[in-house]
Amino acid sequence: MPYVNIKITREGTTPEQKAELIKGATDLLVHVLNKTPATTFVVIDEVDMEDWGVGGVPVDDFRKSQQ
Repeated sequence: MPYVNIKITREGTTPEQKAELIKGATDLLVHVLNKTPATTFVVIDEVDMEDWGVGGVPVDDFRKSQQ
């Protein structure tokens, strides 16, 4: 019974994009590990930008430094 947790920043991801992530993660587990889709769980958590950091700084500041 696989459980996949996808965490993304809250930036307007559409329901269609989320459905594609769920399908893609499920298909990958079916293909690689021969898991059953009916018992594969995928959860998407959206995290506010101010609650996500990378490289020791908030993600928004990190992105600005990469431009």
